[in-house]
Amino acid sequence: MEEITYVQGDATTPQGTGVKVIVHVCNDLGGWGKGFVLALSRRWPEPEAAYRRWHRERAKNDFALGAVQLVPVDPHTWVANLVGQRGIRTGRSSGVPVRYEAIDTGLATLGEHALRLGASVHMPRIGCGLAGGRWEEIEPLITARLAARGVPVTVYDFG
Repeated sequence: MEEITYVQGDATTPQGTGVKVIVHVCNDLGGWGKGFVLALSRRWPEPEAAYRRWHRERAKNDFALGAVQLVPVDPHTWVANLVGQRGIRTGRSSGVPVRYEAIDTGLATLGEHALRLGASVHMPRIGCGLAGGRWEEIEPLITARLAARGVPVTVYDFG
């Protein structure tokens, strides 16, 4: 079993060698414009373009809560768009947008991809920014779906 490694830094410049997958949480509305996605878009245009196309053509594909889209951005780096957020706003009746079950499902899928690619996984504290999630809920999902299966995971705290 791997341990989650925590570092200070930018998840868009993942540390280490070999194949890397950068994962982040997306909403189910097709919106891309706040939070970590801005840093991704500054670095690579492909993840945003692929996500918007995936959402636009959702009647013909697997776009839904819990789905994962892997987008290659260079020969050894992929970005995983994980749909783990219903909507974008926190309201009195609807609560926070994060959907832990969807993140869990997406991480299980991501684990399969990472093992197939021989990749390490890199991320900010997914689901805890605009999605409103709690790291105490998400960290055990990462441990179970990635680290416990032997996938090296690095979590980046920007600072």
